[in-house]
Amino acid sequence: MVQESASDSTRPPAQGRRLGGGAIASLSGVGLLVIFMIQNTQRVRLEFLFWDFTWPLWLLTMASALLGALVWLGLGAIRRHRRRKERRQARRD
Repeated sequence: MVQESASDSTRPPAQGRRLGGGAIASLSGVGLLVIFMIQNTQRVRLEFLFWDFTWPLWLLTMASALLGALVWLGLGAIRRHRRRKERRQARRD
């Protein structure tokens, strides 16, 4: 004889996982970025300060997107740190 525990009876039935709005927007953005990179394969000449070099446009796009993502994540980490600090300070008061 199998007995059900109390926690099993209160658990809602399993439902399929759904993507949130942020995940859908991120996947759409990555898809558009990949399409843009595939369509722009020509080489471009870049000049920055005293550097001068030639790169494929898709590689420049990828590097720019990665740099932007790192900056975005870094700013988010700084914001979370400040909020955490403020909450700690508020608890002490």
